[in-house]
Amino acid sequence: MTAQTVKKVPLLRGKTIVNLFFEASTRTRTTFELAAKRLSADVLNINVTQSSAVKGETLLDTLRNLEAMHIDMFVVRHADSGAAHFIANNAAPHISVINAGDGRHSHPTQAMLDMFTIRRVKGPDFGRLRVAIVGDILHSRVARSQIHALNLLHTGEVRIVAPKTLIPVDAKSLGAHVFHDLHAGIRDVDVVIMLRLQRERMQGALLPSEYYELFGLTEEKLALASPDVTVMHPGPINRGVEMDSEVADGPRSVILEQVTHGIAVRMAVMSMAMRTTAGAQETEQRKEPLPGKGEAAE
Repeated sequence: MTAQTVKKVPLLRGKTIVNLFFEASTRTRTTFELAAKRLSADVLNINVTQSSAVKGETLLDTLRNLEAMHIDMFVVRHADSGAAHFIANNAAPHISVINAGDGRHSHPTQAMLDMFTIRRVKGPDFGRLRVAIVGDILHSRVARSQIHALNLLHTGEVRIVAPKTLIPVDAKSLGAHVFHDLHAGIRDVDVVIMLRLQRERMQGALLPSEYYELFGLTEEKLALASPDVTVMHPGPINRGVEMDSEVADGPRSVILEQVTHGIAVRMAVMSMAMRTTAGAQETEQRKEPLPGKGEAAE
């Protein structure tokens, strides 16, 4: 879809989509905007840092005011876990809501595009794969969604690798093997997913001062993994902190492919969500009783 000469398709022509981002974002917001435009939708980007929310307007007030503009879909990024769910529960029935990342909770479309990327590179059989997710597991919504997706796809082994201070207390219940040593954690793995350090969500000194030395990915450390290992990162990369530039720009990196796939995956999610909402409306309309004898249809 993204490589076609004519990139636009009319699936969402006449629909209005709002990117409602309460957190700063470049990659996610841009790919959602491009996805919507390639589906021929009208797109409105709301910069909440300059909106009425700064002046004290509640999330529900913001929602109601936007609904009055006859919006068809909200793409929501928020610092609080559960914000997208709250909006979905309170939005009008005809409005679709997509979670573009909420707090430490989840980032579903990032996990989808990551799984799509792995499938394109490694093939459809996830059962034979060992996948290691390395970095700030504690604060990462991406990691939680990735672990969930990998387990749904029956991945052979899912590992999480991080200092003890960056591993959540419920780590064992997530469905992944926990490692506190990078060398052991990436040994013989087929895919390494490096995570950005979520400094904006950290409280106190959670990072060892020698983080890069212990957990930064270099070519030397990567040699412990499978010879055809694939390296991924949801971005943006902190070079020299999470990984070396030689790895990020190397032949085993598919980081830029992840960005490209993100547009196609989000196009699919948006079109499916809109169709599902439209289908539910039609079903409800069919359930409405027909006027009986002597009754006038309104």
